[in-house]
Amino acid sequence: MRVLLLGGTSEGRALAKALHPKVEIISSLAGRVPDPALPVGAVRIGGFGGVNGLRTWLRDEGIDAVVDATHPFAATITARAAEVCRELGVPHLVLVRPPWDPGDAVVVVSDVEAAEIVAEQRYSRVFLTTGRSGVKAFTDSGAWFLIRAVMAPDAALLPRHHQVLLSRGPYRYVDEFELLREHRIDALVTKNSGGDMTRAKLDAAAALDVPVVMVQRPPLPDGVTNVGTVQEVADWVARLG
Repeated sequence: MRVLLLGGTSEGRALAKALHPKVEIISSLAGRVPDPALPVGAVRIGGFGGVNGLRTWLRDEGIDAVVDATHPFAATITARAAEVCRELGVPHLVLVRPPWDPGDAVVVVSDVEAAEIVAEQRYSRVFLTTGRSGVKAFTDSGAWFLIRAVMAPDAALLPRHHQVLLSRGPYRYVDEFELLREHRIDALVTKNSGGDMTRAKLDAAAALDVPVVMVQRPPLPDGVTNVGTVQEVADWVARLG
């Protein structure tokens, strides 16, 4: 059995390790991050060329099942995979990383709405962790931003007052606490990515009474089957075999 694993996450790497070599896994990474952490087994990097390209690739490669273990905000590939698998009758499962409990955070549906909250509340020193693509909504803001991302955002999209911090998780609570305190952060803007790798910023913000603005996840496509753990995916694949 050949399984396409849409990955690029820690869960995707853990799943590849759990299944390889008993199952022929082909992990697919989007290729947007330089020097990505690679899973065990076969790996392909880059897009498929839209719905038509993915459909052709699945047929040509004789793929028997697709597991989507992409980031919770990778809505485009998740929707395309669901559409193509439904059309071709290919078994399809989404591994959904459990979301964070937003607690007292202000929950919004987009980066634009998050920027509106920052303006309305007149936050002046913002820790922005929505990724390089999330910067655009804050371009015209008058606040100062500490922008953390894996890759540098487009310079034309950066707000007037900012500092860019290039890094990738996991992050420790003690370091996040010091980062917020050192930069006198008065608001944290983040996506509800879930997981343990980047959760420490929320704990640090709570300890320092820093308000949080959290962008909620896009909904999954209608009708997709999803589970929350690597073991559940491994069991599903075993049943298919």
